[in-house]
Amino acid sequence: MEDKPLINRVANSGLITINLEEFFPKEKLVVFDLKDYLYKELILKEKDFRTALKELDWSQYEGVNLLVICSADAIIPVWAYMLVAGYAEPFANEIFQGDETTFYKVAFENALRDFDGAQYEGRKIIIKGCSNKPVPPAAYVMLTKKLRPFAQSIMYGEPCSTVPIFKRPRVLKK
Repeated sequence: MEDKPLINRVANSGLITINLEEFFPKEKLVVFDLKDYLYKELILKEKDFRTALKELDWSQYEGVNLLVICSADAIIPVWAYMLVAGYAEPFANEIFQGDETTFYKVAFENALRDFDGAQYEGRKIIIKGCSNKPVPPAAYVMLTKKLRPFAQSIMYGEPCSTVPIFKRPRVLKK
């Protein structure tokens, strides 16, 4: 019996895999919780809060994405978030008020804003499925929207197991 060479059919198929993890923010996400500055976890005392922020070593937030939240059930005045942003701005890469899910959704919107789907004109695309990072479903929707006007086909998953998402109809030649 003659040994036949192994052929990588996936590599020869012309399929292009796009991994959304490549668009994931590179900087660490750090939470700044206003709960830690509340009196009895209920009330924000302006004078105490201003003093605490002034004494804080803000350099610890150098180059990170800072997520500003309040995990306590308290009413936080808008100016409190603004004060944190004012102190953190010279150090943090990004400052975001809201939850982690929304932060990642906005981060992917920003990362994919200038994505040019035209470079995939007539190509067969697989948008990689399994992810080790929390890629939001909205990122998959955004990427599909950017690719659909150009791609021949769009699939979701891995090359060995894909789910068809879109396939351009073939034009019959006369």
